[in-house]
Amino acid sequence: MNTTPKPILRGPRVTLRDTGFGDIDARFALGNTPDIIKMFGGDPTQVRDITRDAAEAWVKAQEAEPYAWIIDAGGALLGSVRLHTVNHADKRAQIAIGIIDPAALGKGFGTEAMQLLAVHAFDQMGLHRLGCRVLDFNARAIAAYEKVGFKVEGRERESALIGADWHDDLIMGLLDRDLVRLT
Repeated sequence: MNTTPKPILRGPRVTLRDTGFGDIDARFALGNTPDIIKMFGGDPTQVRDITRDAAEAWVKAQEAEPYAWIIDAGGALLGSVRLHTVNHADKRAQIAIGIIDPAALGKGFGTEAMQLLAVHAFDQMGLHRLGCRVLDFNARAIAAYEKVGFKVEGRERESALIGADWHDDLIMGLLDRDLVRLT
């Protein structure tokens, strides 16, 4: 379990924060939706209702990660964003985001969260490069990453089987000098 407090990262509309009171209930209330499950690479025809235990496990997983934050807008849990595979020697990491509130999709919250975390990664952590993977049909996410400065660097063909269909993963990268500072 991570015991180091995470810094709170604030933007105009979004706050990236550690887990807190009420997050289990908020995650449980958001449930699972087919569209969001598909964006994570899951089969949208196999969506099950979220259980309270699963909601608690999700919150505990965010809590345990040293570089994971809850995406909060006006006190509402929208999802999470995190750095993983952090390599301090090479000054690089992977970044992942998940907006799980369907009402928050397409409103710029993910773009702002990615930008806040990228600024933190480059300015406070001293990283030079961030990478991410995104399913090729997730146009909303690709557009958000590009607004922050990510570039498509490659394509992994037919790397995700969703239902009966194969989909490509786009490999995207962001260098510190290419970051678009939105806030």
